[in-house]
Amino acid sequence: MGKEWHNLVVKTTESLSLTLADLTGCEQGKNSKMGEIDIANLVSHLVVYMVVLLLAISAHEAGHAWMSYKFGDDTAYLLGRVTLNPVKHTDPIGTLLIPILAFLFGAIGGGLGSIPLIGWGIPTPVNQRKWTNYKLANVMVSIAGVLANLILLIIGIAAAKIMISQGFSIYDFFGQSQNPFAILVGNMMTLNLSLFLFNLLPFPPLDGSKILSTFLPASFEPVFAMLEQFGFIILMALIYIGVFRLIITPFLYGLLYILSV
Repeated sequence: MGKEWHNLVVKTTESLSLTLADLTGCEQGKNSKMGEIDIANLVSHLVVYMVVLLLAISAHEAGHAWMSYKFGDDTAYLLGRVTLNPVKHTDPIGTLLIPILAFLFGAIGGGLGSIPLIGWGIPTPVNQRKWTNYKLANVMVSIAGVLANLILLIIGIAAAKIMISQGFSIYDFFGQSQNPFAILVGNMMTLNLSLFLFNLLPFPPLDGSKILSTFLPASFEPVFAMLEQFGFIILMALIYIGVFRLIITPFLYGLLYILSV
C-alpha cells in the first residue's frame, strides 16, 4: 500500500500582510517603482520569503521521510528525501510559481490580493506495508512534517528574542525594518506558524486528516475518499471565506505576546 504525504503552502492575508506591510509608500531615492510599490524592496523581500519557504517545505517533507524510515519504510530514504536540500522537495509549479504569484498578488492588493492560492511541495512517498506499527507510524509520520515547522518556528522566536535584547523592536520583524535578517526571522516565524496550523486541518490531503483517520472506524474511509477528491476546492473555499484567518489570528496575537514578554 503506497501513499504520499503532502505539504501544502497556503497564502494567508495575515502572514503576507505582516511581511508586505513596508512594500508600499517607501522612499528609496531613485529606485524604480510600480505604482506605489517599491520594486527593489519587493524583490528583496521576495528573495528572503522564498529562501525561508524552501527551508520550511524541505524540513516538512524531510520530517515525513525521516519518520517513515524510522518505522521501517525506506522508500523516501532511498530516493534521497531525508535531506534539507530543497532540490529534492521543490515542485516548479507548487513550490515556486504559485508562492511567487501569491506573494506578488498580496503586494499588489485589491482583487488580486484576495485570490486564494495553495501551493505544494513534492509529496513524500511512503510504503505503509513496511511500517512496523501501522497506527503509531501513521500518526507519527503525519505529524513529523508539522513538528519540523514547529521547530523552525521556535528557532525563529529564539532568534527574535535575542535580536530584541539587542535593540530591535518586535515590529521590525513584521514590516517596519529593512534589515534583511529581521525580515528573514519574521518570515521564519509567520510562514512556519501558518504551515504548522494549516497542515493540521482535518481535510484531505492535509496531515491533520491522516492523523484523524487513524482514530476513526473503517466506516469513515468512504467519507475521507470523497473529501480527498474535492480537497483543494474545499480548502480554497475555506481560505476565501476567512475560516483560516479566524484560526490563525489568535496564534499571531500569541506570537506577538511571546515576543513582548
